[in-house]
Amino acid sequence: MKRMKVQTNGFHSLEQVQNEYLNRRQETPQAKSNDSLSFQEMLEQVSGRGREVRFSKHAANRLNTRNIELTDGQMERLNEGAQKAQAKGIKDSLVLVDSLAFIVNVPSSTVVTAMEQSEAKENIFTNIDGAVII
Repeated sequence: MKRMKVQTNGFHSLEQVQNEYLNRRQETPQAKSNDSLSFQEMLEQVSGRGREVRFSKHAANRLNTRNIELTDGQMERLNEGAQKAQAKGIKDSLVLVDSLAFIVNVPSSTVVTAMEQSEAKENIFTNIDGAVII
């Protein structure tokens, strides 16, 4: 194979491009060892199922200012509602748990706002594409 001369005029030679892009190793981040996880747990990790919802700053402030504290059972049902919404392909869901209403961004598993149902003006919820009543 004939070697090309490295150019110095600001342009890359074919050899430089080849060395830079084609001969480079695939750089992939090292995955954590999943030896201790079952197949079901790995599947849930990949699909996002089994992941607990988190609260946006706005939703956390809403809960705090309204003195709303969720019980463990309510948190379980909120997570269950988010998982059911995900299974149905819902992106932004209203999840009703007891007298509480949560708007959940399903792909990110994030509660974006929370309120008591009685506080919802005229019981109208916008910018959702599904609802789950738990």
